[in-house]
Amino acid sequence: METQELHRGRLIDHIHLVVADLAASRRFYEAVLRVLDVPIGGTAADYFWCDELFISSADSRAALGKLTGRHHLAFQAKDRAMVDAFHEAGLAAGGKDNGAPGERPYHPGYYAAFLLDPDGNNIEAVYHGPANRSAASVKITF
Repeated sequence: METQELHRGRLIDHIHLVVADLAASRRFYEAVLRVLDVPIGGTAADYFWCDELFISSADSRAALGKLTGRHHLAFQAKDRAMVDAFHEAGLAAGGKDNGAPGERPYHPGYYAAFLLDPDGNNIEAVYHGPANRSAASVKITF
């Protein structure tokens, strides 16, 4: 039996969303990820993936026949313009506004936009500002 080697360093290894309308989700995610410079990694009739995000239909072998619940995913953006482009592209691809681009009170420089994807997941693009690029300097309060 082969042993699997685990690679540590990231908190999240991958996320799997099971969606009702795979074509609608693919249009949405291709549009918002394109402006974030994240390419689609692969596709099949019942799924697609990019980086550590895996999205499938309920009838996919990977899904066990059930839709996932509502999630909040936040993607990193390299600047405010990328956050703005994310919001615009997501709206054009069928997303619903859930918070226009702008400063948020979480910490100084927190600039984000929020969209609901076709399944109601809250999808965010965030830029932490030049003064907040190191994790040690970020204090997040909710």
